[in-house]
Amino acid sequence: MKITFLGTGTSQGIPMIGSTHPVCLSKDKRDKRLRVSILIEWEEFTYVIDCGPDFRYQMLRANVQKLNGILFTHEHSDHVAGLDDIRPFSFQLGAVPIFAQKRVLQNLKYRFDYIFNNVNKYPGAPSVEQHEIEEEDFMLHNLNVTPIKVMHGTLQILGYKFNNVAYLTDVKTISSEEKEKLQNLDIIIINAIRFKAHHSHLNLEEALVLINELKPKKTYLTHISHHLGFHAEVEKSLPENVFVAYDELVLEV
Repeated sequence: MKITFLGTGTSQGIPMIGSTHPVCLSKDKRDKRLRVSILIEWEEFTYVIDCGPDFRYQMLRANVQKLNGILFTHEHSDHVAGLDDIRPFSFQLGAVPIFAQKRVLQNLKYRFDYIFNNVNKYPGAPSVEQHEIEEEDFMLHNLNVTPIKVMHGTLQILGYKFNNVAYLTDVKTISSEEKEKLQNLDIIIINAIRFKAHHSHLNLEEALVLINELKPKKTYLTHISHHLGFHAEVEKSLPENVFVAYDELVLEV
Protein backbone atom coordinates (compact mmCIF):
# COMPACT_ATOMS: atom_id res chain seq x y z
CA MET A 1 0.00 0.00 0.00
CA LYS A 2 1.18 3.50 -0.84
CA ILE A 3 -0.03 6.58 1.03
CA THR A 4 0.52 10.06 -0.40
CA PHE A 5 -0.13 13.15 1.69
CA LEU A 6 -2.12 15.38 -0.66
CA GLY A 7 -2.47 18.10 1.96
CA THR A 8 -1.36 18.51 5.58
CA GLY A 9 -2.69 21.95 6.49
CA THR A 10 -5.62 23.32 8.43
CA SER A 11 -8.80 24.81 7.00
CA GLN A 12 -6.98 27.92 5.76
CA GLY A 13 -3.82 26.18 4.57
CA ILE A 14 -0.27 27.55 4.75
CA PRO A 15 0.49 30.23 3.74
CA MET A 16 -2.69 31.79 5.07
CA ILE A 17 -4.15 34.65 3.04
CA GLY A 18 -2.96 38.02 4.31
CA SER A 19 -0.59 36.58 6.91
CA THR A 20 2.96 37.82 7.45
CA HIS A 21 3.72 35.14 10.03
CA PRO A 22 7.27 33.80 9.46
CA VAL A 23 6.02 30.29 8.67
CA CYS A 24 3.68 31.69 6.01
CA LEU A 25 6.70 33.39 4.45
CA SER A 26 8.93 30.30 4.66
CA LYS A 27 10.86 29.18 1.58
CA ASP A 28 10.89 25.56 2.80
CA LYS A 29 8.57 23.54 0.57
CA ARG A 30 7.53 21.48 3.60
CA ASP A 31 5.94 24.59 5.13
CA LYS A 32 3.54 24.96 2.18
CA ARG A 33 0.40 23.05 3.17
CA LEU A 34 -2.82 22.48 1.23
CA ARG A 35 -6.00 21.37 2.99
CA VAL A 36 -5.75 17.97 4.62
CA SER A 37 -6.23 14.77 2.58
CA ILE A 38 -4.46 11.53 1.72
CA LEU A 39 -4.33 9.28 -1.33
CA ILE A 40 -4.30 5.52 -0.75
CA GLU A 41 -3.18 3.12 -3.49
CA TRP A 42 -2.93 -0.65 -3.47
CA GLU A 43 -2.86 -3.10 -6.35
CA GLU A 44 -4.96 -1.36 -9.05
CA PHE A 45 -7.15 0.62 -6.63
CA THR A 46 -6.99 4.32 -5.75
CA TYR A 47 -8.99 6.12 -3.04
CA VAL A 48 -8.80 9.45 -1.27
CA ILE A 49 -9.86 10.41 2.23
CA ASP A 50 -11.68 13.73 2.01
CA CYS A 51 -12.12 16.04 -0.95
CA GLY A 52 -11.42 19.60 0.12
CA PRO A 53 -11.15 22.88 -1.80
CA ASP A 54 -7.66 22.03 -3.08
CA PHE A 55 -8.79 18.69 -4.57
CA ARG A 56 -8.34 19.64 -8.23
CA TYR A 57 -4.79 20.86 -7.78
CA GLN A 58 -3.95 17.91 -5.52
CA MET A 59 -5.06 15.47 -8.22
CA LEU A 60 -3.00 17.27 -10.85
CA ARG A 61 0.06 17.57 -8.64
CA ALA A 62 -0.02 13.88 -7.73
CA ASN A 63 -0.81 12.89 -11.35
CA VAL A 64 -3.85 10.85 -10.32
CA GLN A 65 -5.30 9.30 -13.47
CA LYS A 66 -8.17 7.36 -11.92
CA LEU A 67 -10.11 7.28 -8.68
CA ASN A 68 -12.14 4.40 -7.30
CA GLY A 69 -13.84 6.35 -4.53
CA ILE A 70 -13.78 8.86 -1.66
CA LEU A 71 -14.04 8.28 2.07
CA PHE A 72 -15.24 11.27 4.08
CA THR A 73 -14.32 11.97 7.68
CA HIS A 74 -16.93 14.70 8.17
CA GLU A 75 -18.78 17.52 6.49
CA HIS A 76 -16.66 20.62 7.18
CA SER A 77 -15.74 22.61 4.08
CA ASP A 78 -12.01 21.91 4.20
CA HIS A 79 -12.93 18.23 3.81
CA VAL A 80 -15.76 18.33 1.23
CA ALA A 81 -15.70 21.60 -0.74
CA GLY A 82 -13.94 20.07 -3.76
CA LEU A 83 -16.70 17.59 -4.56
CA ASP A 84 -17.60 19.27 -7.87
CA ASP A 85 -14.07 18.61 -9.12
CA ILE A 86 -14.63 14.85 -9.19
CA ARG A 87 -16.23 15.37 -12.63
CA PRO A 88 -13.38 13.84 -14.70
CA PHE A 89 -13.48 10.70 -12.53
CA SER A 90 -17.27 10.63 -12.71
CA PHE A 91 -17.10 10.71 -16.49
CA GLN A 92 -14.72 7.72 -16.33
CA LEU A 93 -16.77 5.66 -13.87
CA GLY A 94 -20.31 6.85 -14.48
CA ALA A 95 -20.58 7.57 -10.75
CA VAL A 96 -17.87 7.97 -8.10
CA PRO A 97 -18.46 5.83 -4.97
CA ILE A 98 -18.50 7.96 -1.82
CA PHE A 99 -18.47 6.60 1.73
CA ALA A 100 -19.73 8.65 4.69
CA GLN A 101 -21.98 8.70 7.71
CA LYS A 102 -25.70 9.33 7.13
CA ARG A 103 -25.42 12.85 8.57
CA VAL A 104 -22.56 13.69 6.22
CA LEU A 105 -24.39 12.34 3.17
CA GLN A 106 -27.42 14.44 4.06
CA ASN A 107 -25.23 17.52 4.37
CA LEU A 108 -23.63 16.86 0.98
CA LYS A 109 -27.06 16.44 -0.62
CA TYR A 110 -28.07 19.85 0.72
CA ARG A 111 -24.86 21.62 -0.34
CA PHE A 112 -24.45 19.86 -3.69
CA ASP A 113 -28.08 19.30 -4.63
CA TYR A 114 -27.28 19.36 -8.36
CA ILE A 115 -24.99 16.34 -7.93
CA PHE A 116 -27.50 14.22 -6.00
CA ASN A 117 -30.73 15.37 -7.66
CA ASN A 118 -31.34 13.24 -10.74
CA VAL A 119 -34.44 15.16 -11.85
CA ASN A 120 -33.54 17.25 -14.94
CA LYS A 121 -29.90 16.81 -14.05
CA TYR A 122 -27.44 18.98 -15.93
CA PRO A 123 -25.38 16.69 -18.24
CA GLY A 124 -22.04 18.10 -17.06
CA ALA A 125 -22.70 17.56 -13.36
CA PRO A 126 -20.80 14.77 -11.62
CA SER A 127 -22.55 11.70 -10.27
CA VAL A 128 -21.92 9.76 -7.08
CA GLU A 129 -22.74 6.33 -5.73
CA GLN A 130 -23.63 6.67 -2.06
CA HIS A 131 -22.46 4.25 0.63
CA GLU A 132 -23.64 4.94 4.17
CA ILE A 133 -21.23 3.80 6.86
CA GLU A 134 -21.33 3.98 10.63
CA GLU A 135 -19.16 1.78 12.83
CA GLU A 136 -19.06 -1.66 11.22
CA ASP A 137 -16.04 -2.77 9.20
CA PHE A 138 -16.50 -2.78 5.44
CA MET A 139 -14.52 -3.91 2.41
CA LEU A 140 -13.01 -1.79 -0.31
CA HIS A 141 -12.39 -4.52 -2.86
CA ASN A 142 -9.95 -6.78 -0.95
CA LEU A 143 -9.03 -4.25 1.76
CA ASN A 144 -10.74 -4.29 5.15
CA VAL A 145 -11.59 -0.84 6.52
CA THR A 146 -12.42 -0.14 10.16
CA PRO A 147 -14.19 3.16 10.92
CA ILE A 148 -12.91 4.85 14.08
CA LYS A 149 -15.36 7.12 15.91
CA VAL A 150 -13.66 10.20 17.33
CA MET A 151 -14.82 13.56 18.64
CA HIS A 152 -14.02 16.80 16.82
CA GLY A 153 -15.03 19.06 19.69
CA THR A 154 -18.71 18.17 20.10
CA LEU A 155 -19.04 16.66 16.60
CA GLN A 156 -18.64 12.89 16.19
CA ILE A 157 -16.61 12.18 13.05
CA LEU A 158 -14.76 9.21 11.56
CA GLY A 159 -11.17 8.15 11.19
CA TYR A 160 -10.23 5.00 9.29
CA LYS A 161 -7.96 2.04 9.85
CA PHE A 162 -6.60 0.04 6.90
CA ASN A 163 -4.85 -3.15 7.95
CA ASN A 164 -2.36 -1.81 10.50
CA VAL A 165 -2.43 1.86 9.48
CA ALA A 166 -4.84 4.45 10.91
CA TYR A 167 -5.74 7.93 9.65
CA LEU A 168 -7.28 10.30 12.19
CA THR A 169 -7.71 14.00 11.51
CA ASP A 170 -9.64 16.75 13.32
CA VAL A 171 -9.50 14.71 16.53
CA LYS A 172 -9.90 16.20 20.02
CA THR A 173 -10.88 13.14 22.06
CA ILE A 174 -11.20 9.37 21.55
CA SER A 175 -13.15 6.99 23.76
CA SER A 176 -11.43 4.05 25.43
CA GLU A 177 -13.50 1.69 23.26
CA GLU A 178 -12.21 3.24 20.05
CA LYS A 179 -8.65 3.35 21.38
CA GLU A 180 -8.80 -0.44 21.59
CA LYS A 181 -9.02 -0.49 17.79
CA LEU A 182 -5.80 1.53 17.57
CA GLN A 183 -3.45 -0.71 19.50
CA ASN A 184 -0.23 -2.09 17.97
CA LEU A 185 -0.38 -0.04 14.79
CA ASP A 186 2.51 0.14 12.36
CA ILE A 187 1.57 3.73 11.48
CA ILE A 188 -0.85 6.29 12.84
CA ILE A 189 -1.50 9.59 11.09
CA ILE A 190 -3.02 12.13 13.49
CA ASN A 191 -3.62 15.85 13.80
CA ALA A 192 -1.52 18.27 15.85
CA ILE A 193 -2.70 21.77 15.03
CA ARG A 194 -0.43 23.97 17.16
CA PHE A 195 1.18 24.36 20.61
CA LYS A 196 -1.67 26.29 22.23
CA ALA A 197 -4.78 24.36 23.31
CA HIS A 198 -7.63 24.26 20.77
CA HIS A 199 -11.32 23.60 21.43
CA SER A 200 -11.76 20.92 18.74
CA HIS A 201 -8.28 19.72 17.71
CA LEU A 202 -5.38 18.05 19.48
CA ASN A 203 -2.49 20.39 20.12
CA LEU A 204 1.04 18.99 19.96
CA GLU A 205 1.22 18.11 23.66
CA GLU A 206 -2.11 16.28 23.57
CA ALA A 207 -1.13 14.43 20.39
CA LEU A 208 2.13 13.23 21.97
CA VAL A 209 0.30 12.03 25.08
CA LEU A 210 -2.11 10.04 22.91
CA ILE A 211 0.75 8.65 20.81
CA ASN A 212 2.54 7.52 23.96
CA GLU A 213 -0.65 5.79 25.10
CA LEU A 214 -1.32 4.01 21.79
CA LYS A 215 2.35 3.21 21.10
CA PRO A 216 2.34 2.88 17.29
CA LYS A 217 5.63 2.02 15.63
CA LYS A 218 5.58 5.32 13.70
CA THR A 219 3.47 8.47 13.80
CA TYR A 220 2.98 11.21 11.22
CA LEU A 221 1.44 14.51 12.32
CA THR A 222 -0.97 16.32 10.01
CA HIS A 223 -3.65 19.06 9.96
CA ILE A 224 -0.97 21.57 10.94
CA SER A 225 -1.29 25.34 11.26
CA HIS A 226 1.45 27.91 10.91
CA HIS A 227 1.29 28.34 14.69
CA LEU A 228 3.03 24.98 15.13
CA GLY A 229 6.16 26.55 13.66
CA PHE A 230 8.70 25.68 11.00
CA HIS A 231 8.68 22.06 9.85
CA ALA A 232 12.43 21.62 10.29
CA GLU A 233 12.46 23.00 13.82
CA VAL A 234 9.41 21.10 15.06
CA GLU A 235 10.61 17.74 13.74
CA LYS A 236 13.93 18.09 15.61
CA SER A 237 12.01 18.35 18.89
CA LEU A 238 9.91 15.20 18.45
CA PRO A 239 10.48 11.64 19.69
CA GLU A 240 12.46 9.51 17.25
CA ASN A 241 9.41 7.66 15.94
CA VAL A 242 7.24 10.78 15.44
CA PHE A 243 7.45 12.82 12.24
CA VAL A 244 5.81 15.93 10.82
CA ALA A 245 4.07 15.01 7.58
CA TYR A 246 4.28 17.38 4.61
CA ASP A 247 2.54 17.71 1.28
CA GLU A 248 3.62 15.10 -1.30
CA LEU A 249 5.26 12.87 1.32
CA VAL A 250 4.87 9.23 0.22
CA LEU A 251 4.79 6.26 2.59
CA GLU A 252 5.25 2.70 1.37
CA VAL A 253 3.47 0.43 3.83
